Amino acid sequence: MRRLSGTALSILLFLSLGFAQGSLTAPGSIRGDVFTKGTNGEPAVLPGVRIVLHGPITKEAESDAQGAFAIDGLPPGTYQIEANALGLSGGLAVQVTAGTSSTVPLEMNLITVSNTVNVTATEVLIADESAQHNTISHSVVERAPNQDEKIDSLLPLVPGVVRGPDGRINMKGAQATQAGWLVNSANVTDPATGGQAISLPIDVVSSVQVISNPYDPEYGRFTGAVSSVETRTSNFDKFHFSIQNLAPRVRDRDGSILGIGAFTPRATITGPLIKDRLAFTQSLEYRYVRTPVESLPPLQRDTTLESFDSFSQFDLKISDRQTATLSVAVFPQKFDYLGLNTFNPQPSTTNLHQRGDQISAQHSYVSESGALFSSRFAYEEFDADTFPNSQAPYQMLVETTEGGFFNRQNRDTRRVEWQELYHFSPKHFLGDHELKVGFDFSHSSYDGRQPFLPVSIVGTAGSTLQQINFGTPTTFSIHQNEFAWFVGDQWTLGPRLTLDFGLRFDNDSVTDSTHAAPRASLTLALTSDRRTLLKAGAGLFYDRVPLNAPAFPSFPDRTILTFGPSGNLTSSVPYSNAITGGLKNPRSETWNVEVDRQVLENLLLRVAYQQRNTIDDLVLNPETSGGDGLLSLASRGRDFYREFQVTGRYQIHRQTLNASYVRSKATGDLNDFNQFFGNEPQAVIQPNARGPLAFDAPNRFLAWGEFNGPWKLMLTPVLDIHTGFPYSVVNEKRDFIGPRNDERFPRFDSFDLQVLRSFGLPFHGKEHTVKLGFGVFNLFNHANPRDVQNDLDSGRFGQFFNSAVRTFRGKLVFGF
Repeated sequence: MRRLSGTALSILLFLSLGFAQGSLTAPGSIRGDVFTKGTNGEPAVLPGVRIVLHGPITKEAESDAQGAFAIDGLPPGTYQIEANALGLSGGLAVQVTAGTSSTVPLEMNLITVSNTVNVTATEVLIADESAQHNTISHSVVERAPNQDEKIDSLLPLVPGVVRGPDGRINMKGAQATQAGWLVNSANVTDPATGGQAISLPIDVVSSVQVISNPYDPEYGRFTGAVSSVETRTSNFDKFHFSIQNLAPRVRDRDGSILGIGAFTPRATITGPLIKDRLAFTQSLEYRYVRTPVESLPPLQRDTTLESFDSFSQFDLKISDRQTATLSVAVFPQKFDYLGLNTFNPQPSTTNLHQRGDQISAQHSYVSESGALFSSRFAYEEFDADTFPNSQAPYQMLVETTEGGFFNRQNRDTRRVEWQELYHFSPKHFLGDHELKVGFDFSHSSYDGRQPFLPVSIVGTAGSTLQQINFGTPTTFSIHQNEFAWFVGDQWTLGPRLTLDFGLRFDNDSVTDSTHAAPRASLTLALTSDRRTLLKAGAGLFYDRVPLNAPAFPSFPDRTILTFGPSGNLTSSVPYSNAITGGLKNPRSETWNVEVDRQVLENLLLRVAYQQRNTIDDLVLNPETSGGDGLLSLASRGRDFYREFQVTGRYQIHRQTLNASYVRSKATGDLNDFNQFFGNEPQAVIQPNARGPLAFDAPNRFLAWGEFNGPWKLMLTPVLDIHTGFPYSVVNEKRDFIGPRNDERFPRFDSFDLQVLRSFGLPFHGKEHTVKLGFGVFNLFNHANPRDVQNDLDSGRFGQFFNSAVRTFRGKLVFGF
């Protein structure tokens, strides 16, 4: 394992040093940094800006997460650069000489400007990105190895973000349901469960940002980190069309071809409807994917996902200072055999069928004084149904599970959201101030029904040890109003110190409470050249309450029957569902400190520490008194997360190597409510305990980069090594043995690589683009098991199963 890790690191080093030479052979090139200036004159880089180059030939590019862009292969001549983003534009003229690289600074302003510049070296600046704000740019979205081709699959490229053992993304020590999920600033969580509830074609994504501690008071209704996705602005100049994944992948089972393994065609078109005024984007994606569990029989090892994602966006330039955007997303999905693993075969799993759509409208106006007024309205529907694959009684055995899944769900949810935001024009008093105020209102509703069927726990002797019976199904309807108002100030005291203050108030009709959430942060240049920055902050955050929680007393009650060795009934305890002590909004107290140092012109080092304490989490606990039981839901849970991070980024000639080490600890109460009453509920509820959370990975090394290889190849390798996730030991009765989550899976070690090459093909006088490449996942085929036999009474106790095998993916994209 050490040799494999060393080999992977050697490959990364070879790519970063050796391939740099291959990028210098172009006839001519233009490189630069896209930025804008604040009121204090300090530059701030702009990622995801679309850049069009006009001259002897026409080419396009997009600035990366650090605001950098590069356009190679240019014949000598004069070129005009045009850059556009919502509310900003920029441009300049550049003279390109054969065999040289012209370097230019490209400033974006509220009004389009055009300058002629001489080619000079530019000063390297530390980007605004920090350990608290990590951006995945469109170039990474397009080039990084992505087996699922979904945007959330790229989030683990951020230090401190992992995909947990349940397959969901855990950001910075927070449960998936504790995080904030935004698309174009609109909340896209499921009102019932609090989890992510939208799916977009990846082609429309401009960038995604993971914000560990968003001290900006505009952000709220979460206690963890935030994932914020921005979609691409439609093209106002000309039509572009791309199509890919037209060939299905075969279903290979132990060397035999057994039908289709996957078919995921995707098409996107963007262009002007009214030139320079109205443009649109339409992206369509159909997905049919079978994913195998390697430890199951060949014809019984696949989960099946079938989905159709549609995203439409209209961008309107009302004037140079006024813009509007309308987007419509539709995302139905069928997920069959959810929860399939080594010990849970297909007949015992559940099917999850979802229907979702979202409409979002946004309007922005910039006054002559520099004030910005922004309005946003969003409407979301998200319905989910679950049902079993067998009608046989559900039985939990030591080695496997039999029968049909014990839970059915019918959920219909709606959300309406309205937000107003006003940025004042710059104010000058004891420095420069950028003030903003706003409010946010949302109304959510949840109508549902949850029938439960009996569950039997069977021991090694084949006799029933316990049986769980449930009451009659009930229907329920829950409504929630949430209102927030906030104020913030970015106060620049001088060229070296900036303070940010924010105050947010949140009101929730479910908890019938109003909370004040103050935040503050600072950026201090420790050296006059601003190459060493100190960043720190602290704040309070209040989470939303998922509507499953107030609906909990309406769920069917349960009775637990216990049987003796001879099959005689020894006890019968009825449990009623109750909320104990009233519901509260979970609250987190967070602080961080970091130092960024630009050691060399192209080398940035960062050392950071953050800590989060969360209280009032929703915890489930069975309690008994006098022969009767109570299944208590209470706001008594506590989570704790701390993270120490060391990060380095080396960037030269548009080639980037990122490397990070994270030492972290994530602990808390283990009976989180959502694991028992989410999409895939658990039948057995043991007493609550504290311990490492299921996604806790104390040590993680992550390295990835973007490199120009020979023959104009673009290579994007990713090396991910982290401590194995924790698990608990149980006996045949499903009682926990010893401390919870005291054992761990083997260390995770994976090296992924994507290779991509672009070709320009003239056709009927027009330039067409073909991108050809391949991806390989778990290149060294390292054993990374996903299942473990944790039952102490099993003959296979302690054995691991279902390792992810080496996988290849081809890539072919047609664009014109």
